[in-house]
Amino acid sequence: MSNDAIAVWNECLIFIKDNIQPQAFKTWFEPIKPVKLTENALSIQVPSKFFYEWLEEHYVKLLKAALTKQLGEQAKLIYIIKMENTYGNKEPFTEKIPSANRSSAMMPQEVDAPIKSKNPELKNPFIIPGIRNVKIESQLNPNYSFENFLEGDANRLARSAGLAVSNKPGGTSFNPLLVFGGVGLGKTHLAHAIGIEIKDKYPDKIVLYISAEKFTQQYIDSVKKNTRTDFIHFYQQIDVLIIDDVQFLSGKSGTQDVFFHIFNHLHQNGKQVILTSDKAPVDMQDIEQRLLSRFKWGLSAELQSPDYETRVSILKNKLYKDGVEMEEEIIEYVAKHIKSNIR
Repeated sequence: MSNDAIAVWNECLIFIKDNIQPQAFKTWFEPIKPVKLTENALSIQVPSKFFYEWLEEHYVKLLKAALTKQLGEQAKLIYIIKMENTYGNKEPFTEKIPSANRSSAMMPQEVDAPIKSKNPELKNPFIIPGIRNVKIESQLNPNYSFENFLEGDANRLARSAGLAVSNKPGGTSFNPLLVFGGVGLGKTHLAHAIGIEIKDKYPDKIVLYISAEKFTQQYIDSVKKNTRTDFIHFYQQIDVLIIDDVQFLSGKSGTQDVFFHIFNHLHQNGKQVILTSDKAPVDMQDIEQRLLSRFKWGLSAELQSPDYETRVSILKNKLYKDGVEMEEEIIEYVAKHIKSNIR
């Protein structure tokens, strides 16, 4: 780490801190590390491609102003992103991306070709045989919206990523978006909220929420009925596929294989995949490496246990929506003693 880079970046931070909200500064600028200063080009290390995307979309003008103040009009900014190497046990590699040059980072990665169907009539596993022209229901719960998914330090990254995906499904580098965390921390709520937001903004897109358990059962049924190819091609029509509790695929090689082909097709065609899990990809057991590597293509965002202030806000919001009044002391007592499960 260059001392010159540290000095320049510290001066930039002083300028930036004076021009944004304290929480935004803490979330998006404190994690950045200055790496190298070469003439008028400052290289900074950011935690993920999501950070890079977010900074470029929301703070590029502020960054430019701060750098110009320190290095002059010819100032340049280079992002260094540490990428986990999913092939073997090699050290993580880095990717360097200059500011305001995002096209290469946004290109979809090359994937295996999907299976082609010989049957032009695709069967919908969500409808009863014999009933025609039934629309694919999204299976989304309207109560799980962003409006009542309260933001806090524990969920800010995941929530911000969800909003970014909602604005441009399939068009960001965090595809798939994998949200992971313990029981009762809001994974399912956030997944539904993303789907609802996308449907509001893009009514013509086909959004489908399904649990991994139900997906597995549908696949088993398709094998029994010899309609596996139809099953695959039904899911390949989806624009935004949300699969909850993807860790349920553990040990189910047949379901993993079919999901692999579906995932490849969706990703290659610019469709959005959203997954939830109770653990990070690196901790998942009995899931094929080729599938795990694809989970890591996008962004894995953790939901942590909410802090005291967020728990109080969640309780008050819940009470308000249910029309219940409760003394402040009781709310504070509950928030203080129940920490791990938002439910």
